[in-house]
Amino acid sequence: MYKTLFNFPTPRLLRRSLFAVFFSSNMLIPNFSTQPAAAQVMELCQLSPKAVKQKEELRLSAIKGNRNAQSRYHRILKEHAEELQNCRRQNWPQTQAIWLRLYPCDSQPGAVDQIMDHIVNSGYNQVYLEAFYDGQVLLPVANNPTVWPSVVRTPGKEKVDLLAEGIKKGQARGLKVYAWMFTINFGYTYGQIESRKDAITRNGKGQTSIEVVDNRSQVFVDPYNTQAKTDFYRMVQEIMRRRPDGLLLDYVRYPRQAGTDSIATKVGDLWLFTPAIQEALLRRAKNNKGLELIRRFLSKGYITAGDVGEVDQLYPQEDEPMWEGRIPPVAEKSLLTANDKQPILQTDLWLLAVAHAMQGILDFVALASYPATQNNIPAGVVFFPEGNQTIGKGYDSRLQPWDRFPNTLEWHPMSYATCGNANCIMDQVQRVLSMAQPGTKVIPALAGKWGEPITGRPPLEQQMAALRRFAPQINAVSHFAYSWQHPELDGQRKFCKSQ
Repeated sequence: MYKTLFNFPTPRLLRRSLFAVFFSSNMLIPNFSTQPAAAQVMELCQLSPKAVKQKEELRLSAIKGNRNAQSRYHRILKEHAEELQNCRRQNWPQTQAIWLRLYPCDSQPGAVDQIMDHIVNSGYNQVYLEAFYDGQVLLPVANNPTVWPSVVRTPGKEKVDLLAEGIKKGQARGLKVYAWMFTINFGYTYGQIESRKDAITRNGKGQTSIEVVDNRSQVFVDPYNTQAKTDFYRMVQEIMRRRPDGLLLDYVRYPRQAGTDSIATKVGDLWLFTPAIQEALLRRAKNNKGLELIRRFLSKGYITAGDVGEVDQLYPQEDEPMWEGRIPPVAEKSLLTANDKQPILQTDLWLLAVAHAMQGILDFVALASYPATQNNIPAGVVFFPEGNQTIGKGYDSRLQPWDRFPNTLEWHPMSYATCGNANCIMDQVQRVLSMAQPGTKVIPALAGKWGEPITGRPPLEQQMAALRRFAPQINAVSHFAYSWQHPELDGQRKFCKSQ
């Protein structure tokens, strides 16, 4: 049984977590009016159509070089920032964030200004700006020390820093701007670097994540790989130099496979077959018997009574097979035959493998968030509420141990359930709240659109009302995504069409 480093119930009995102690190691699109008016905060902290129109006219005039318009535009930005701040302070939720991806076309003059204005107009006071996604980083070509290509690679725009610009222009409008990053998902470009091939996750069937994930832009890495950790850490450091107001780590998990393969029931289903993660697992052994059994378990996916007997003969001077966290049950010591010991040891080896894989995610999150916490910048983790669950005798193949994330990090559960109403979404929020440690800041992410249902989810106002009734103690919420609120504008932004 496990006491100190593991407290492993069987999958059937598991409820709160896999282990108690781990290894030490319609946003509303503005309806422009023709009548000028002063800013007026409306319901949901949205600006009035007249105020929106006035600001947009000033923005367009400012782009054309009208100095008077430039002065008035910057003055109205400050006024709106103060009004938004006051409104959010007095209304639930006090923090309302939106997820935003910038494209190369957003390097056009005034484009980021327009986007940030839309966000303020719609009552949001935080932005989760995507700094690393699909194997690209939002750093300028001229100042990109990472192994990933820059998002903006247009000739002549090598110095365009959309990340710094997005942070600066958001903050100028009173918005807090978080840098939102893919994490274990390094992207297709990383998988094409010859010297990084050993870092790509691999399961016991010899498959890499490229072969099992529908979206081939997604390439997951071994969280134990030193080179992968070094590459990501350097990128986070560079992003932190732009001084965002926070850091959000997304894709803090392993890839999920399809169909029955989405449930991991045997060691070959786990992403344990790259060199670094196996070497780290072997280092968990506390004696030669333990080391040899771990080796055999990895190579075959199981151990036999013959293996147990052979290991006993190889190392007769040792007592029971040992590895980190293992405290053999008293009953095991009294068992004389290898046949009796085999099922106990095989179960313990399976639980060791699952815990080892999960510990890699936790360690990677600690490393990735360090540059932010070191500078007193909030850091958060984005996760699926079901990503850590057991299913029958197996585990969700994503192995996302979010219930073990520290309460020093913000928790951002993606509450995206689709059942046509808000009930299943609230069930997801409840699951997270029931597992959160005291003092954990839980900030649910809701997917939807104001004023109309979308993708099997009710309008945002219905989701928000349900959340307020269900969990009034939650005072920060995010909405996925800006592109859903402004689909026409998003299409224009992707392809540099005139607006």
